[in-house]
Amino acid sequence: MDLRIVFIGTPEFAVPSLQLLVEQGFSVVGVVTAPDKPKGRGQKVIPSPVKEYALSQGLHVLQPTNLKSLQFLEELRSLQANLQIVVAFRMLPEAVWAMPVKGTFNLHASLLPQYRGAAPINWALINGETETGVTTFFLKHEIDTGSIIFQEREEIRLDDDAGSLYTRLMQKGSWLVLRTVQAIAANTVVAQPQPESAALKHAPKIFKETCQINWQLPAGQLYNFVRGLSPYPAAWTELQGKNLKIYKATLTGKPAPDKNPGEWLSDGRHLYCKAADELLQIEELQLEGKRRMSTEEFLRGFHL
Repeated sequence: MDLRIVFIGTPEFAVPSLQLLVEQGFSVVGVVTAPDKPKGRGQKVIPSPVKEYALSQGLHVLQPTNLKSLQFLEELRSLQANLQIVVAFRMLPEAVWAMPVKGTFNLHASLLPQYRGAAPINWALINGETETGVTTFFLKHEIDTGSIIFQEREEIRLDDDAGSLYTRLMQKGSWLVLRTVQAIAANTVVAQPQPESAALKHAPKIFKETCQINWQLPAGQLYNFVRGLSPYPAAWTELQGKNLKIYKATLTGKPAPDKNPGEWLSDGRHLYCKAADELLQIEELQLEGKRRMSTEEFLRGFHL
């Protein structure tokens, strides 16, 4: 049976996967993506990265506001797809994921069953992991719990932040999607149920309050916290009553016993804040109402 694929995704992370499928000649009969949204100061309505690529290739695009609406379900069914692929999209109702005869598989940016949830890249870094990866699995009712098709590992480097790790997993994931589609086409897939364990770590959605820095924690934990949230949504704290986002920090090894956690100090060129055990040096930051900049640049116009 020849594959007729519907691709479901929205952000930049999903584009390389769709692009590889198109370039390898697979029949993508439809693309489901989020409705266009207003963005930026001018609130200009912008299409999703997946929609932009899909239109550039002349693909049929669906942008449902309600995934359970009869109109959308009928249009989706009319495409007669026998396989659906999900990369970075919201939770699908069973009426959607159960539709194709060969199933619906998802690409997830972790080594499942670890880091199920909306923010696996961020939480792996925040928790100080040294390894993560990508997984393809078939969808079922409970989120991120379906049978695993393939996995590939990826080292987490000491200088990684969420942005650099995102880029590598985006590319590695696209090749895993292609490998998965090729295996499904060849009828060689033997999916394995995910093991369950009390030791599983989760990756819940991140909110603004999640990102607030707790200076009572050790500097090593805060270093991972900052890089796990950089460049987006960014760890934040307060400095002289203003919100301060921190994008890059380094460990100093300086205990500064005369300082309390949360106390700031500067020599005019460098900026530090005391964690529970030592000073954390701030390298890149953005004060409320200002642009992102290096600390040296920031300190030219700001004095503690």
